[in-house]
Amino acid sequence: MTNDRIIGQTKAVGFQVGVRRSFSISQEDAWSLLTSSDGLNLWLGESTGISLIPGQTYTTTLGSGEIRIVKPLQQLRLTWQREGWERPSTVQIRILSKADNKTTISFHQEKLSDQYVREEMKKYWETILEKIGERAMKNKSS
Repeated sequence: MTNDRIIGQTKAVGFQVGVRRSFSISQEDAWSLLTSSDGLNLWLGESTGISLIPGQTYTTTLGSGEIRIVKPLQQLRLTWQREGWERPSTVQIRILSKADNKTTISFHQEKLSDQYVREEMKKYWETILEKIGERAMKNKSS
């Protein structure tokens, strides 16, 4: 039996992608960077305000969705349907810390329509992690 699946393709949830990066910041600082209005605008698109409350819907310049899970300092899970997509994807963000000033931020997205969207989102999340890194360093030096 051959495995004809493409990288990132799953049996049940279409295509998925995961990107992670470690930063020299605390878990609290990572959470603040991601969940402040500035942080949310960075990775979800500009909005008039997003309430991180399960069941809340949101709309930004890049798309819309619903907040599903909020575990402060640890995890966010939400649906996100970008402009032009036929159906929403699921985005999960985890903040993992094993030391006071070493924290990993992980973006995982599933239910992507095809390998091209997967590749586009891989680049998108890598760019977002770069920008988060720049902000983390700027906040540290200020």
